[in-house]
Amino acid sequence: MTLDPVVLFFLLGLAAALARSDLKLPPALYETLSVFLLIAIGLKGGVALAKLGSATVLWQALLVIGLSALLALVAFGVLRLRLARPDAAATAAHYGSVSVVTFAVASSYLTRQGISYEPQLTVFLAVMEMPALIVGVVLARLGAQGQVAWGRLAHEVLLGKSMVLLLGGLLIGYLAGPEGMKSLSPLYVDLFKPVLSLFLLEMGLVTAGKLAGLRAQGVFVALFALLTPPVFAVVGALTGQAMGLSTGGVMLLATLCASSSYIAAPAAMRIAVPEANPAVSLAASLGVTFPFNLLVGIPLYAWLARTLTV
Repeated sequence: MTLDPVVLFFLLGLAAALARSDLKLPPALYETLSVFLLIAIGLKGGVALAKLGSATVLWQALLVIGLSALLALVAFGVLRLRLARPDAAATAAHYGSVSVVTFAVASSYLTRQGISYEPQLTVFLAVMEMPALIVGVVLARLGAQGQVAWGRLAHEVLLGKSMVLLLGGLLIGYLAGPEGMKSLSPLYVDLFKPVLSLFLLEMGLVTAGKLAGLRAQGVFVALFALLTPPVFAVVGALTGQAMGLSTGGVMLLATLCASSSYIAAPAAMRIAVPEANPAVSLAASLGVTFPFNLLVGIPLYAWLARTLTV
């Protein structure tokens, strides 16, 4: 089986950084690419939702919100065996939350394989980001001194860049519908994979920098970051099967559960749990889990979904 070209771009960035190349993308370009991807994912989900009734989506969304919180609790229980409460809580929030980029690569993988999936998976992507962050804050504050600036935290989570662009794109796509979006398809549909490839090139460069920090965190964090994704993926896949999702839907829900946030979660934890060491959670999430999911996890979750939905 050949690797998806977008994954090869990630490997190129990773190899270049490890070889100490001077390859770098301008910061402004990185920001532009991330904005594009968030809008494009939202638009695609919104257009598909316009063709679908919303009654079924509501209870499914509530279910995956609970699932996100549960995964954070499980992650905290494991991490607390070796880590201090603030570090365990902050890292658990990362692993209960989701990665937009991992979702983008997984959906691209399905498109390449000719496998369709339900449009509400984009809704799941949006709603699964927040519950784990709240759980992480509550866990960090249990038995601790000090007050949480809940208003500031809510503003950061609900009105952060990723949430605004993702939900904004979802709403625009839903209101415009398939016909209204035809004029934008050459940009947001046809160029999705080329833009994703450039973004993953940058992510490869960033990931290499986090690998060095992982050595200082010890074997326990590395093993957690490596073993948690497939375990959480099984939970997500079984949940998707119980919900009656298609093979593609089961695979994407498994991928969401297996992924970990390295954009929204670090920003939220910086505000709510400033005493936590961000090197622990970022080294695990970005240094191990993200590349594992890209290189091994996504094909594995696709196989799992096919096995469960045959």
